[in-house]
Amino acid sequence: MKKVFLESHNLKNKFTGFGQFNYHLIKAIANNPIKGFKITLHAKNVKELKTEFGSTFKYKKYRSITRHKPFRIKTKYNLWHCLNQNIKIEPFYDIPYLLTVHDIHFVTEGTPMLRQTLKTKFSEKLRRANAIVYISEFAKKDTHEHFDVPDIPEYVIYNGNTITDINIPKDYKPEITTDRPYLFSIGDFSERKNFLSLVEMMQFLPDYDLILAGDNNSLYADKLTAFVKNNGLKNRVFQTGKIKDLEKQFYLQHCTAFVFPSHREGFGIPPIEAMRFGKPVFISNNTSLPEIGGEHSFYWDHYEPQYMADTLKLGMARFRNAQDFYEKWYVDRAKSFSWEKTAKEYLEVYRKLLEI
Repeated sequence: MKKVFLESHNLKNKFTGFGQFNYHLIKAIANNPIKGFKITLHAKNVKELKTEFGSTFKYKKYRSITRHKPFRIKTKYNLWHCLNQNIKIEPFYDIPYLLTVHDIHFVTEGTPMLRQTLKTKFSEKLRRANAIVYISEFAKKDTHEHFDVPDIPEYVIYNGNTITDINIPKDYKPEITTDRPYLFSIGDFSERKNFLSLVEMMQFLPDYDLILAGDNNSLYADKLTAFVKNNGLKNRVFQTGKIKDLEKQFYLQHCTAFVFPSHREGFGIPPIEAMRFGKPVFISNNTSLPEIGGEHSFYWDHYEPQYMADTLKLGMARFRNAQDFYEKWYVDRAKSFSWEKTAKEYLEVYRKLLEI
């Protein structure tokens, strides 16, 4: 029986982007027949995974010391799958290696010294890899533009939609909400997500409120809070902090539109989650977002506040004039991004690399 190792320790942060990717991929893999090999999950909370998945997988408990070369994992697996480009944990031996690339934002973000360090580490991963999976055509194109990619098999496998079943208790309401029509967005409070442009836009949309979900403990979150306070938006712009699935589903179900002005996305799951609820989606016209949003999402070409507000007004008018069409199109598109399909494609890659 051949052995596949999933470097999946990001499961410890289940509600981050990488945590969600790891969990939903693993959950979908568990629903597929696996013959000829056994998968080992590398995670901190092994007990929780065993409760959910039982004997479907083997398990290895994550220890941070394995980040350091002398203490790397020494088992000779038949295939090691590195589930994102930032992982510091590597195999001790030179064994078959699959790399998933989400986004190489580090080529333009951070200090010059940090950028160079991350570029060097990523280049090492590329040289080690026997095959590469990209989560979008943009991620593949971007990697080839900035790095010497070895002549090895490459695949584009889209992520799935994390929201399939909608289960919101009838009387449920989160602690922070509004009775007025509102726009919603979710993500890291960082320069890359560009949420400040949304707050600036709200000055030109007096009929709407804005709810932003993300970690309030950051310098960028402080910048958002200060702008809200200094521009009289305190009763119209709400920062919820981190939220869980039920809260997210509530906000998506009840929002007027989903807004996502990100400067850079390797894939962009939040717009797909909003589509699952049939909501109009307003996103940046850059990186992977047009690839994900499709022809009937609404796009911002730049972030001047009045222009963003006008684009939203025009888009909402188009949406309301053909609401049944748009709602059906959005829901169908969201359903086309399936974790079951994603898992099947990854398993096929495993079989090719294992030669079974």
